[in-house]
Amino acid sequence: MAKDARRKLIAGNWKMNGLAASAPEFVRVVGAYQGGLKADVDLMVFPPFTLLTSFATASRGAGVLVGGQDCHAKPAGAHTGDVSAEMIADAGGQAVIVGHSERRTDHGETDADVRAKAEAARRAGLVAVICVGETKDEREAGEARAVVSRQLAGSLPDDAAAAHVVVAYEPVWAIGTGLTPTAAEIAEMHGFIRSELAGRFGAEAADAIRILYGGSVKPDNAKEILATANVDGALVGGASLKADDFLAIAKAAG
Repeated sequence: MAKDARRKLIAGNWKMNGLAASAPEFVRVVGAYQGGLKADVDLMVFPPFTLLTSFATASRGAGVLVGGQDCHAKPAGAHTGDVSAEMIADAGGQAVIVGHSERRTDHGETDADVRAKAEAARRAGLVAVICVGETKDEREAGEARAVVSRQLAGSLPDDAAAAHVVVAYEPVWAIGTGLTPTAAEIAEMHGFIRSELAGRFGAEAADAIRILYGGSVKPDNAKEILATANVDGALVGGASLKADDFLAIAKAAG
């Protein structure tokens, strides 16, 4: 599959931000998408769980997908404070982020945990955005490829396919720091990820899976990043909270 055959995907991770008063920012994104962006790029937004249902309602029929920022591996049970993939789907979500570095670090999630959550997403009919990425110390020690390879092997289900899996490469040292790898560094890692996917799932399947870049993506660097080989979109953090910034990044993907 040619690079251009993979539609760009811009995904916004709101993290632990946003109250009901923030909804107009999302409504503006939905309006702009219907007004002209739709033909060029796919959009996903991952609000906090408190806003998921209202965002799903606001985007119904508009083509902007919404999802959860995490899920439990089990469909139900005595897991206070957790949300299952089935609950996300029931609330109107179509996708879920699993394995974000902040979950891996703050909650001690292992590759096996991430894989179980990705499998839960498939069970519930959700697209799993599976995150991988190395820390600054790991990169400086020359271990970036080994870390990402291990995370891919441990986190992706055996039946991973483009219809229900997106991979997001997020170098941990670039998330929220204002630092970004060079275009060459991004291209090198995304090419490596593509080759790892091909080795496990076959070239045709690997060529169809979208690989997003995440880590301090902003309107002023989006065009260069999104034009980089094997970059099929972006997982955007802070810049996704403001409609103008998020839409500028989406337009850079067109």
